[in-house]
Amino acid sequence: MGIILPMRQVYLDYAATTPVDPRVRKAMEPYLKQEFGNPSSLHRWGRRARLAIDSVRETLAQALGCDPAEICFVSSGTESCNLAIIGCALKAPPNRRHILLSAVEHHCVLDAGKWLEAFGYEVELIPVDSYGQVHLDAVAEHLRDETWLVSVMHANNEIGTLQPVEAIGRLCRERGVWFHVDAVQTFGLLPVSVDTIGCDLLSVSAHKIYAPKGTGALYVRAMTPLLPLMVGGGQERDRRAGTENVAGIVAFAEAVRIAQQEREQEAERLRDLRDRFIQAVLETIPETSLTGHPTERLPGSAHFRFRGVPADSLLIALDRAGIGASSGAACSAGSLEPSHVLLALGWDEASAQEGVRFSLGRGTTWDDLEYTLDVLQEQIKRIRQLPARTAQEMVLH
Repeated sequence: MGIILPMRQVYLDYAATTPVDPRVRKAMEPYLKQEFGNPSSLHRWGRRARLAIDSVRETLAQALGCDPAEICFVSSGTESCNLAIIGCALKAPPNRRHILLSAVEHHCVLDAGKWLEAFGYEVELIPVDSYGQVHLDAVAEHLRDETWLVSVMHANNEIGTLQPVEAIGRLCRERGVWFHVDAVQTFGLLPVSVDTIGCDLLSVSAHKIYAPKGTGALYVRAMTPLLPLMVGGGQERDRRAGTENVAGIVAFAEAVRIAQQEREQEAERLRDLRDRFIQAVLETIPETSLTGHPTERLPGSAHFRFRGVPADSLLIALDRAGIGASSGAACSAGSLEPSHVLLALGWDEASAQEGVRFSLGRGTTWDDLEYTLDVLQEQIKRIRQLPARTAQEMVLH
């Protein structure tokens, strides 16, 4: 027997991934069929694939405000961040092996830092305030003569808080420190200019902007030191070996084109839906608080703490009602550990198990959110009336 789906289905986990836009799928189809050449081949099939990639490189460069040669295609946002952090750090001289990462970075950045620590690098975490925001003073306090690289994400994937990356970029430039920004959550939804931010490395991902999974990119400013992590071929100007995912890269370009064209209107629509939803949740569900910065946040992000309600119990109840939400990063789903982001905000472990993220996207309507609100009210009331042990057993079984 297959899974029995509820009559109503509402997807509110766009921060985890997005459905492929039909226009994107159409653009990539030729490269799944007749245009199958290896872009490293010299014959006409290979040349056509190479031309397609070069065209995409120009599209991304125009969107980011950089030179096409500064775009390196990879397999994902995770690989992009790994290459930026580890690849740049491995070029550091012996007297500059100090790395700064914000405490609320994605695991792909934090775990890259742990990897470097095993090889003698000193990695420090920059603290955040109760909204999850990095303060410029905190960065300045942690910078040392030995500091080689700073990494601060543009927007947090879990709570949606935006970071003052432009100010941090200026500070890093003044201090002669390389600066990486994880822009996976903002690219395609907010303006992202590498010169405005002042970064040397910037990571983006295709499947967050309605293109297929399996493609990402890393912006590498000219003269930025970077050691490749994938070797074996000269692809991507010797920065990342391996035959390129031509169809995925072409899809990425079409997704960027659409996002650039529709970004402002869509961001405004999402802000309106987000604000109405936040207000309705806070007004109708007792003992509920909004997580993250009240205004400096992603247009479609709403994260709440429902006191006394285990996040896993609520997510299961929502799923049974056809609603997809999450408690944080998709790669951490199923973990029994409390969110490192919420702990960094100063929450205790019990509170950090009560956070739920709703992330809106192109398919979200107010009717969807009204339905979600009704289900939330009903299920939160029900779960709060259960003995604590029963709520835990719902998660385990």
